Amino acid sequence: MDSIIRTVCEHKHLGNGSIILCHNGAKYTAEALETLITNLQGQGYEIVPISELIYKENYEMDTEGRQHQIGNANGGSGSTSQSASPEPSQVTQ
Repeated sequence: MDSIIRTVCEHKHLGNGSIILCHNGAKYTAEALETLITNLQGQGYEIVPISELIYKENYEMDTEGRQHQIGNANGGSGSTSQSASPEPSQVTQ
């Protein structure tokens, strides 16, 4: 269980808008979930439904799952994607 929490909460790509996918069939996911959410909230993240995360118009997604505004010369604005609940949702700071 501790390895799940460390892997998620200390991941180098964890940031505003990251999506965290937890598999409900994995052995320790259910046990780790409460601690995982508490840890992420302690880092200043907010858990939100994925519907509040995905931009639908004038954005594209890169190979790392980051969203960028279409036509933005510097690679885009607002990376957005993260989740830590039984249903897909996002974490934002």
